[in-house]
Amino acid sequence: MSGALLVVGTPIGNLEDLSPRAARALAECDAVLAEDTRRARQLLAHLGVEKKELVRHDAHATEADHQRALARLLAGETLALVTDAGTPGVSDPGASLVARAASAGVRVSPIPGASAVVAAVAASGFGRASFRFVGFLPRDGSARDDALSRAAADPDVVVFFESPRRVAGTLAELARLCPTREAMVARELTKLHEELVRGSVAELAADPREWLGELTIALGPWEAPVSDDVDAATIDRWLGEQLALGATVREAARVIAARSGWPKREVYARAVGLAARREG
Repeated sequence: MSGALLVVGTPIGNLEDLSPRAARALAECDAVLAEDTRRARQLLAHLGVEKKELVRHDAHATEADHQRALARLLAGETLALVTDAGTPGVSDPGASLVARAASAGVRVSPIPGASAVVAAVAASGFGRASFRFVGFLPRDGSARDDALSRAAADPDVVVFFESPRRVAGTLAELARLCPTREAMVARELTKLHEELVRGSVAELAADPREWLGELTIALGPWEAPVSDDVDAATIDRWLGEQLALGATVREAARVIAARSGWPKREVYARAVGLAARREG
């Protein structure tokens, strides 16, 4: 008879957020599969179960690693899967093992815990029944441009994580796409230096602070202008402003399409014509 894979949510900062159920699961399981054994050992020490077997199982886990864990589960063991903070498989490693265990008929049991996503939405006050979680944005290139454009054009609340090294650039780009949209940057949620910074995207982009720590950004609900409300002259003016700031034709078209609600192809064609006239 197979055992069980416990997908355990761990604190995102404050150890008091560990649920009694999660603590019991970590104490009673046969072994803990951890993204970082050092971090997991600190948590287990806090629970007084320092001698619990720890096995590293991170984003670089090999097929052999998965098969070893699966063999233990099929042999009847109960394994707890944890990441550094938060829930395995949600912008963290774990989904691959969960999928394999479920396909093999192993019981997978989620043990919920603290979530930076839910905490940010709850603290934002943006008041929408639905929201979209993006996870970490792509680091660069067209994939990042497209992700930001989709986020800026989405009418629902949008939540994503960002690196302190890139957050200033991300806010600057969003300020080009949706400058008046309300937003919140949640820094170090549940930790000693927790801070919630609110304002329009443009205001947050203009904030001179150095963004440090774990960062979660929430964009408030927003409706892009209906294309009928934005005439061609306005599109050309906005495109001209972008080009004057040094944007390429492609960049300018992407920004203004997201801001205006016009089809990207039409905006790009106008941007090409405008750039040609400026060069002539």
